[in-house]
Amino acid sequence: MISIKQNRNISVRPAGRLPDLHNLGVSLRILLLVNLLAVIAAILLSPNLKDALRELTELSALIQPILLASLLLLYLAYPLLQKMPYFLATACIMLLELMLTSAAHYIGLSIFGLDSMPVLSRSWLLTLIVTSVVLYYFNLRHKALTPAITEARLQALQARIRPHFLFNSINAVLSLVRSDPKRAEVALEDMADLFRVLMADNRDLVPLAQELGLSRQYLALEKLRLEERLNVVWQIDNMPPDALIPPLVLQPLLENAVYHGIEPMAEGGEININIYANRDQVHLVLSNPYHKQNEHYGGNKMALTNIRERLALHFDAEASLTSRVTENRYEVHIVIPYHQQISI
Repeated sequence: MISIKQNRNISVRPAGRLPDLHNLGVSLRILLLVNLLAVIAAILLSPNLKDALRELTELSALIQPILLASLLLLYLAYPLLQKMPYFLATACIMLLELMLTSAAHYIGLSIFGLDSMPVLSRSWLLTLIVTSVVLYYFNLRHKALTPAITEARLQALQARIRPHFLFNSINAVLSLVRSDPKRAEVALEDMADLFRVLMADNRDLVPLAQELGLSRQYLALEKLRLEERLNVVWQIDNMPPDALIPPLVLQPLLENAVYHGIEPMAEGGEININIYANRDQVHLVLSNPYHKQNEHYGGNKMALTNIRERLALHFDAEASLTSRVTENRYEVHIVIPYHQQISI
C-alpha cells in the first residue's frame, strides 16, 4: 500500500545555478550590470569627470563588442552549459570571456591599429572581475529568492489549501463508501496523489501534462461534492504537454474558481480552461463565474500573488499573470515561455 510521507531528507542543492541565458530579462540585467561596472571603473580610474568620460569611452570600445558577442555565444551554448555541474559551467564561461577578450584585443591592435588599447593582462583581469561579479549576482539572487521568499510563501499557500479541502473531500468520500465503494476508492487514490504533491519539495519545473493530471484529480474530488453544479470545459487540443511550468499553478486557481465562482451559485456554473501554444509561448486561460454582490466570496489574492512570484523566479520578465473581470466572468491569463525538458 502506498503511503504519503513528508520528505524530510531533501537533497542538497548545488552550490549555485546558472541564470537562464535564453531569458530576455536575464540578458537585460547582464547589460545593465556590466555597463554599471564600466561606469564605476571609469570614475575610480579618473581624477575628474572629464577624464572619467574619456576613460568610459575607451572602456566601452573594448567592453561592448565583447559583451554583445558574449550574450550571443552564451545563448547558443546555454543548452550545453545547463547540463554541466555549476563550477564546470562557470569555468567554461570564464574561459569563453578570456578568449573573446583576447580576440577583441588582437583585432583592435592588428586590424584597427588602436594604440590606446590597454595591455592584455589588464584586459584579462577586468574581464575576470566583471564576469565573477555578474555570476555572483545571479547566484546570490537565486539563493535569496528561492528559499527565503518563494518556498516560504508556497508552504503558506499549501497550508491554506489543505484544511477546508480535506474536510470537504472526506465528507464526499464518506457519502459514497456504502452506495458506490469503487468510486470512493478511486476518490481516495486521487486524494493520496494530490496531497503527495502538496507535501513534496516543489521547487523544480514539471511537465504541463503532469500539472494537468493533478488538476483533473482535484476537480474529480470537487465533482463528488458539487455534482451537477460543477461543469468544466477543457480546451487543450493545442496544448504542448511537454512544456515546463512551476508545480501547483493550475490547482490553486481552480480552487479559487470553485470557492469564489461555483459555490455561491445554487444552480452551479462553468469553469473554462483553455491551454494553448502560440509561437514560443504557452498560454493558460482560466475563467469562472463572477459574483460582485457576494462579499463573503470576495477575491482572495493570496494564490495569485504566490503564483506571480514563482513565475518571476523561474522565468523573470518573460512570464506574466493578469486577471480581469469580463461581464459576469472572472478570468486569469498566464503566459510563460515554452521550455522543454533537457535530456542529460
